[in-house]
Amino acid sequence: MLQNLHVKNLALIDEVEIDFQRGLNILTGETGAGKSIILGSVSLALGARYSTDILRKGAQYGLVELTFTVEDEKQERRLNELDVFPEDGTVVLSRRLMEGRSTSKINGETVPIALLKEVAGVLIDIHGQHEHQSLLYKKRQLELLDTFASDAVREAKENVRASFAQYRKWAKELQEADSDEAERAKEAAFLAFEIREIEEAGLQDGEDEELEELYRRMVNSRRIAEGVHEAHAYTSEGSGSASDALSRAARCLSDAAGLDEGARALYDQLLEVDSLLNDFNRELADYEKGLEFSDEEYARTESRLNEINRLKTKYGHTVEEIRAYCEEKKSRLLVLEDYDRYLEELKEKYEKSLKHLEMHTSTLSRIRREMSLRFAEQITEGLQDLNFADVRFEISFSELPEYTANGKDDAAYLISMNPGEPLLPLCEVASGGELSRIMLAIKTVMADRDDIPTLIFDEIDVGISGRTAQKVSEKMAVIGRTHQVICITHLAQIAAQADAHYLIEKTVEDGRTRTGIRQLTDGESVEELARILGGAKITDAVLENAREMKELARSGSGK
Repeated sequence: MLQNLHVKNLALIDEVEIDFQRGLNILTGETGAGKSIILGSVSLALGARYSTDILRKGAQYGLVELTFTVEDEKQERRLNELDVFPEDGTVVLSRRLMEGRSTSKINGETVPIALLKEVAGVLIDIHGQHEHQSLLYKKRQLELLDTFASDAVREAKENVRASFAQYRKWAKELQEADSDEAERAKEAAFLAFEIREIEEAGLQDGEDEELEELYRRMVNSRRIAEGVHEAHAYTSEGSGSASDALSRAARCLSDAAGLDEGARALYDQLLEVDSLLNDFNRELADYEKGLEFSDEEYARTESRLNEINRLKTKYGHTVEEIRAYCEEKKSRLLVLEDYDRYLEELKEKYEKSLKHLEMHTSTLSRIRREMSLRFAEQITEGLQDLNFADVRFEISFSELPEYTANGKDDAAYLISMNPGEPLLPLCEVASGGELSRIMLAIKTVMADRDDIPTLIFDEIDVGISGRTAQKVSEKMAVIGRTHQVICITHLAQIAAQADAHYLIEKTVEDGRTRTGIRQLTDGESVEELARILGGAKITDAVLENAREMKELARSGSGK
């Protein structure tokens, strides 16, 4: 439901914040107080067009923010399908309006206005006198019928959806299979070349990884061997090597070692160093032998890796992907080699899927037509209660040119509101006020089935009074038991049914006019009803009448 409305810098509004309640929320106020601005701001938040004239004079921007609580699992799933996830059961829609542009957000994340409208369609349904009603669209009319039919059409709709998916699959494959013999021969030759190239390579699973590891070892071995060989040249026997220099030093020190103890100790150390160096050279030589590899083996490994990498650039990122690609092309080649049989089988699958789709679509259409009679009958009764005395209401069906996942039905709501007038589509007959009451009748019929939790009715009482007004108020109360309803009204009969009553009023402060809104207490609500009933002068009798009207509404609705 709509929990909170926050509006800033729009028309006569500096800043207002409203907490709405469950059930029937009624908004009343003097003419010109700004009632249409309050609910108009909701439409703006949900993506309606605007002009910069709507911004309050001197303001750089306008802001509208709607906070919804999501309690229904089905509603939450529909939001999740749109990648919208309630945070602690809450969804916040906001729109910042500036000159020439606007910014829309859902739970603080900037989103395209198209997504904002889709999400709004899940959360709220607005029925305003001057709005483009969802009821005028054939798609919505069919959705309402399916919602009414609910359990009766559920299985049939699932069957249509599944059979349509199969039909589309085989239709697409059949369309793609439409090629001439020359094209097929060219494709077959190319496939044969690709298959031969892959098979001649004799690839083994995991071979590329093993070769890459071996190649890395070979490359590293060559670099290590070069360093070891150079080190051995400096330390092993040979002119100018460390070993040769130590030998010469030892010979030079040998005579002194026989003449002095100190020289003897140094000589012994030098011999020990020479012995250690010889041991080092032997170990270095053995290590160098272990690093030897065949240039032929290195070249063979490098060549094989190059071949595999070349195939990877054409057929897949791994050996496994290349081999899978080859199997896929073999299957395609078999098809091309026996193309007539393939086409025959494909046509059989297509024809079979089409028959299933026709059968399930026909079943769905039959159920819809049967349920539409009951739906139209109940709507007609509801309209008669709303002072459409001679109304006729029917649902007509025609076929769409192509199959869809929702069948082939194109439904249209037809109405005649006066004797002798033909049945015509709603959009050609109903005015704004009439359309609101038609939707009210439909919503009453759908009270236990419609899954949009919040309904807004703007001036649903235009052009009605007396018994009709009483019937409208009673139907509003009925809908309020299963939905949150927000309604602007000028009629006391409707206002008396309020679960929560709000007063929209205009004040002048510091030379500026401001529109505000506040929730009324029970006593204030009675006074507002008296104002609506009595006009400028509110007498005790008018107050008593208002009080009685409120009490009767409560007792009649069980409040």
